[in-house]
Amino acid sequence: MKPTLYILAAGMGSRYGGLKQLDGLGPSGETIMDYSIYDALRAGFGKIVFVIRHDFEQEFREKIISRYEGHVPVEVVFQDLTALPEGFKPAEGRSKPWGTGHAVLMGKTVINEPFGVINADDYYGVDSFKVLADFLRSMEGKRDAYCMVGFRIGNTLSENGGVSRGVCSVNSEGYLTGVTECHGIERREDGTIIRVTEEGETATLPEDASVSMNMWGFTPDYFDYSEKQFIDFLNEHGDELKSEFYIPTVVNNLITSGRVTLKVEPTDSKWFGVTYAADRDTTVAQFKKLVDEGLYPTPLFN
Repeated sequence: MKPTLYILAAGMGSRYGGLKQLDGLGPSGETIMDYSIYDALRAGFGKIVFVIRHDFEQEFREKIISRYEGHVPVEVVFQDLTALPEGFKPAEGRSKPWGTGHAVLMGKTVINEPFGVINADDYYGVDSFKVLADFLRSMEGKRDAYCMVGFRIGNTLSENGGVSRGVCSVNSEGYLTGVTECHGIERREDGTIIRVTEEGETATLPEDASVSMNMWGFTPDYFDYSEKQFIDFLNEHGDELKSEFYIPTVVNNLITSGRVTLKVEPTDSKWFGVTYAADRDTTVAQFKKLVDEGLYPTPLFN
């Protein structure tokens, strides 16, 4: 059975200033998602599942899903504030979504095979999807063994400001032992990569430090684990207006408790995306360059 690609497309881009998931950045109006799906199909994924919000469903179906008819089976699920386990309801006045961990949970009813998780607004590169697909194919019929695609930090920076990254600690066998959230990461003119410490000082990071870009590989048992953790989260934080339930929190709890292992699968792919509005022009130019080099056709899907 081919693995499924699960795309987190429910969020609005607050810093970017709009629904960047639907922004046409390729030479023929392709979105970043289109390139991810094209790469995923080449790598051997067999189904695409989007998690979106109800309020832009019609536009999403018209602009995005219509492109894939005849190319790949597609399912849509919805992240909604009221999509909670029995006995829970959102606090009065809450408008903030429940976070990436909750978004992934929405796929439980339609995913029964090993699956990859990515952000809709990140370009991950050809090699990263090959790495992810190879791992997921090896997990057919297995459980409790997950992966994260580890990017070299030097391949994930923005030219338009500092970024935050989860810097991974990996043991000698390639398994994740911890993630440190680092902020204000950027490349100096001399080529060194720096981050801002909690004390407000700067520290250097090695070029090849492994970072998480929210590209995960799971088997379906992940849903049951995360659902149990989400109930615990709601019991503790459900009355808050802005608390969020994140994928790394679920993963970290499962690793530290010894329930699962998580392999960091390295990739040399170069990540880019539209963290800031100023990143848009750079991203458009990068897609044009990739098309000119023959890596992609235009349009992607005929």
